[in-house]
Amino acid sequence: MASNAALLIGGKLVEGTARLDVVNPATGQVFTTVSCATEREARDAVAAAKQAQPGWAAAGLPARRALLLRFADEMGANAEELAALLVLEQGKPLAEAHQELAFAQAFVRHLAGLELPVEVVQDDATHRVEIHHKPLGVVAAIAAWNFPLLIAAYKIAPALLLGNTVVLKPAPTTPLASLRLGALARDIFPPGVLNVITDRNDLGAFLTAHPDVAKVSFTGSTATGKKVMESAGPRLKRVTLELGGNDGAIVLDDASVAEIAPKIFGSAFYNCGQVCLALKRLYVHASIHDELCEALAELANAAVVGNGAEPGVTIGPLQNAMQFDKAGRFLAAARRDGKILTGGAALPGDGYFVAPTIVRDLPDGNELVAEEQFAPILPVLTYHDIDEALARVNASPYGLGGSVWSSDPQRAYAVAQRLDVGTAWINQHLHFGPHIPLVGAKESGVGVEFAAEGLAEYAQMSVINIARQQGG
Repeated sequence: MASNAALLIGGKLVEGTARLDVVNPATGQVFTTVSCATEREARDAVAAAKQAQPGWAAAGLPARRALLLRFADEMGANAEELAALLVLEQGKPLAEAHQELAFAQAFVRHLAGLELPVEVVQDDATHRVEIHHKPLGVVAAIAAWNFPLLIAAYKIAPALLLGNTVVLKPAPTTPLASLRLGALARDIFPPGVLNVITDRNDLGAFLTAHPDVAKVSFTGSTATGKKVMESAGPRLKRVTLELGGNDGAIVLDDASVAEIAPKIFGSAFYNCGQVCLALKRLYVHASIHDELCEALAELANAAVVGNGAEPGVTIGPLQNAMQFDKAGRFLAAARRDGKILTGGAALPGDGYFVAPTIVRDLPDGNELVAEEQFAPILPVLTYHDIDEALARVNASPYGLGGSVWSSDPQRAYAVAQRLDVGTAWINQHLHFGPHIPLVGAKESGVGVEFAAEGLAEYAQMSVINIARQQGG
């Protein structure tokens, strides 16, 4: 299957200098090709964004908001096509693809409704002092492959709302939905306001170091995030980095296994475990550890793994060959040091399929526990003392999220306050929304996404300090 999916640069759909193969993870085979940018197209995209930015800022917030809302509507009008593209290139089940698209629309609509009004911090006989927020300029938005549309949406919306212009670069393995988004945006935004380019993982450094890029918003691995920060450093660019996570969850001894097991399973295995905020390490009090292991194994056995386009499938393939190979390494480590209750292997046939896996009796130093697996594999660990459990959870260099599970919310609240994470959940995991700030602790990120706090990341704060005329 061939495709002419084109780049969006300066309001025009442009054929890239190169071509990029796109693999269907359910088959492991190339199913289409799209335009691929080189530094020439990336330079053109930044130039187009720079040229368009003053006029876009001058258009005013109400006009920018109205076009963002049209953008959300257009996503909805093309929901079937966009969801189908997500299934083909990302692998997730169709129902999850529609969920992602609905989230993307909701994020655009909510974020488009925000504003950063002038704040008066002093107004007396001597001074009037105001805080204003101005656009930064050109924003490079670099998205990950696990939620291509959602991540693009929550970067584009706040940046454009405040009068910035954007160059969006999707992940090389999931370019289709983003390119289609660009084609839809072409008829909504003025030329150059939103540009979409693809690459082979070779243009990130170019964008982050480009002198006309004022801010980089990156979602991806911690290792790559460190490179982004290093590249942006010489010009002191603004950066927002949403990076890796190895979220730990603590189950207290009073938790109801029947009640929490399905919630924990869903939090760990959603999108085939490929969620930065997924539950990735489960610490269970010894008194209920065996019971919860058995319940989770039953849920894993009942899951339907397959091509996301097929009805009834609840878990699709891993998204790419590299992630599939990493999962194989984690499974080998689990077999070596622990006891696999169910799963434990890749599934036969084509595609990047791994059986949902529950592992017990692993030491904390095992790779599956210490690293971010990003796969449908959950280690279930045991503890006896809550201080011990907290020390083990907090020992990770990551600090994106964590959760506490208990029949006593107040008891869980006291434990949750001691988690060294950006988001601590109680009796849930993975709940987020456009109105809730998303922030990572330690090596899980820099800056804030979502809500008014995330909106401010796309603005330059400016203080106007007025001296009152004094009578003589």
